[in-house]
Parts: sequence; structure tokens; C-alpha cells
Amino acid sequence: MADFDAIVVGSGCAGAVAAHELASAQKNTLVIERGERNGAKNMSGGRLYTHSLAAVFPEYKTEAPLERRIAHERLSFITDDACTTVDFSSGQMLVPNSDSYSVLRAEFDEWLSSKAESAGAEYINGIAVEGLLKDDSGRVIGVRAGDDEISADIVILADGVNSLLSKEAVGFKAPLPSTMAVGIKQVIELPEAVISDRLLSQDGDGAAWLFVGDATHGHIGGGFMYTNRASISLGLVATISDLFTAKRPIYQMLEDLKAHSAVAPLIKGGKVVEHSGHMVPEGGLKMMPPLTADGVMLAGESAMMCINLGYMVRGMDYAIAAGMHAGRAAAAALNKGDTSAAGLADYQKALEDSFVLQDLRQFSGFPHFMESTTRLFKEYPQMLSDVMNTLFVVDGRPVAPLKKSLKPIVKQVGLINMLKDVRGGIKAL
Repeated sequence: MADFDAIVVGSGCAGAVAAHELASAQKNTLVIERGERNGAKNMSGGRLYTHSLAAVFPEYKTEAPLERRIAHERLSFITDDACTTVDFSSGQMLVPNSDSYSVLRAEFDEWLSSKAESAGAEYINGIAVEGLLKDDSGRVIGVRAGDDEISADIVILADGVNSLLSKEAVGFKAPLPSTMAVGIKQVIELPEAVISDRLLSQDGDGAAWLFVGDATHGHIGGGFMYTNRASISLGLVATISDLFTAKRPIYQMLEDLKAHSAVAPLIKGGKVVEHSGHMVPEGGLKMMPPLTADGVMLAGESAMMCINLGYMVRGMDYAIAAGMHAGRAAAAALNKGDTSAAGLADYQKALEDSFVLQDLRQFSGFPHFMESTTRLFKEYPQMLSDVMNTLFVVDGRPVAPLKKSLKPIVKQVGLINMLKDVRGGIKAL
């Protein structure tokens, strides 16, 4: 007889929710988290789309440590001395289950794990799972952590993008540098009222702000800013393969972004209270490993469930939904007494029927478009800056016809190139 019905490796969004679902189904569940406390090892930009959380915890708004509701979407194309911004707000962004919030993962993940523990899951912290136990047929039957071997009828891997176990579980090979990005983030402490005033927020609402162009010095990637209650999360994400040719390291790029004229006034007087880094899967559906094998399932970032569309980055809502479906499918398989890959097929089906795999399939071509369309990060921000200078700068010289002024600016990029990029972007989306 196994020591546990289920072992969940990792207590991020996917792992904690999977453990909650299993424990709620009266399954003897163990969570092994290598961080000394839950959330200590987890990092993300900091925005959560709430629809997936509501499906698991309908009363989350009165319980979860949410920061600010996102009421403004801002996208800026920046050069070294200019910033062209699209600012969008809408009542639809504030509708329950269509809204989103900034979160701080150290606090949010601790709350998620408390929900799993309240449901009956047991936790072991500060120990890394170093390997999987398998029987003679290759079926996963438990884990090896330190000097201990712990058996279970099913193991759920939610140990993140740097999973040490996915290769052993399902034969997943190390991803290519072109499909992975590195993200760094600083949390900058500021008074709550100052943040509201500087970001023009009302009633405690906040903004999500993405930066393209000089944020990564023209390399593939971008900057992000999310407003928390009493701090700002500011960071960069850049594709690893493209960073090989960068003249400045990504940590210096972040310092340059902090000094940019569009950003510096917003964080003036702030104190850096946290600095973190994280690998980000950006290859989409094409880089995903198999999600099940005999006795094992993968969920969240260990299954590469993340999308970066340039104007939007999503991962937490996919992880929460995948954790929910993994936990429920595992409980059903345990009830049937069949935790083989065939017995776990309901997990794959549930994801296929949900937004998770449908979204990833819809945007499966976008990572290649982003990687191959470097004009998005160099030529287009400069072109927009030149256009705006032409429109708004008055220096006493006679104004030329707009068509004559704009033609040489557009010509630098090329009308054919612009049409090709528009067509490629539409096709990828």
C-alpha cells in the first residue's frame, strides 16, 4: 500500500490548487515544496486574471491577498528619449470574472497553500524532490526527496519551468534558448496614495503597463509594470537566444528602464524591497511536453503553460485551471483504481475543452512571429517617435504637407515590410 494517494511536487499556483482539489475529494495528499515557506521560490510579473481563481474559490475576493484591480491597460513603444503610449480603460475590464488584479506571489501563494492545508493536504517544506520512483514497468510510484523514498498512487509535477523531473517523467527534453526567456523584477515600495496619484488611479485601482523597444535595447522582449497597493512591480522579460548578442546584461537594461523619462517619475523616491529572477517559457503549445504518463501528471509551468503576446502575458490563470483539472482528474482516477496514462486521459480532455489548450492552440504560431519580427523592437518604436515628433513639435519653421513629412519616416521601415508584418501578426493571432 502506498504512503499517500497523491504527491504534489511544488506549491505554486498549479500545485496548491491540485492539492486543494485532491484533499477536498478526501484523498490522502502530500505536497513537497523546496522553498522554506510557500511562495518563497515563486516569481511572476504579478498579474492574475481572476476567472480561473473564481472557478475554484468563489469567495476569493474576501479572502485572497489581492493588490489592485487593473483598470488601465497601457502599452508604450519607447526609444531612448521618447515614449508613444496607448492607454485603454473599459467597464468590461471591471466586470467580475473578467477583471484582473496585481498580486505579490509570496503572499498569494502562501494563501493558496493555506487553502490546500485547510482542505486536509499535508506539507513538507525546504526539501527538493531529486527523483521519481518507478516500478519495473516504468510506472511512477512515488518520489525520492533527500534520504526519503515516499510512495504514492499518483504524482503531480508542478515544480515549475526548471523542473528537474519532467524528463524522467515523460521524456521532456531541455527547451531551446529561442523558446525561453529570462525575467527579472524589482518590487519598489512607495506610499499607496503616491502610486494612485502618479498612475491617475481612483478607488484603489491600478494599471498594467508594458514597454516595447528600448526597454530591452531593441532585443526581443519588453518591460512591464504592475501597480500594487504600496509598491510597484517593475521588470523585464527577454528571449535568451537574442540576449546572447546584447551588449548590456539584462540587469543593466532594467536599471536603464528605471532611469527612462517615462518611468523615472513614477518610481521616484521608491525603495527596492525585492529583486527576483525567473525563467519564462515562451514557445507555446509547440514546446509543451506530454501531460501524462503512467502514474504521473504535469501542470502549470512544468508543462510550459504560458503565453507572451507582447501586449499581454498570461501564466497564472493557466496554472490555476490546470491545477484544478489535474486534481479533479487525479481524484477520479483514484476512485476508479486506474492511474495509468489511459486512466488519466480525462485530464487531457478537460484541458482540451477549456480555455487552456484552446488558447495555446490559437496562439501557437505567435512565438515564431515574435522571434522573427525584430522590427517590433527596433524600427517600429523609432518610427512612432519620429511620427509623433513630426505631428507635435513646433519650432517656427514652415510646416510641410503631412504626406511629405511622413513619407520618409515610413520609408525607413518600408511599406512592404509593414504590410508583411501586419499580415503575419494577424495570421499568428
